Amino acid sequence: MKLTQIEESVFVSGQITIGDLQDIVEQGIKTILCNRPDGEEVDQPSYAEINDAAAALGLKSAYIPVSPRGLTQENIDAFADALGNAPKPILAYCRTGNRSAVLFQAAR
Repeated sequence: MKLTQIEESVFVSGQITIGDLQDIVEQGIKTILCNRPDGEEVDQPSYAEINDAAAALGLKSAYIPVSPRGLTQENIDAFADALGNAPKPILAYCRTGNRSAVLFQAAR
């Protein structure tokens, strides 16, 4: 898992796993935002699995799934709300990190 910093307290990455969460905590991340819809790939962990494991480690999380077909205004508004209100630093993830980065730009 590689984190890419796109703002002082905002990072993006490709798909994370439950096994990555301890490292995410050690890197100081306080909130994770899942921008990947469940079920895109059969071996992808569900948001519920990530959320439960993240909560056990003290991480906040939110599910803002973005379809590969594109952003919606609802996605943009939810992401903007998270940027303004969620504990920072924030890590947003999707399959490769691209959708999360685009969503960040749209929300800004």
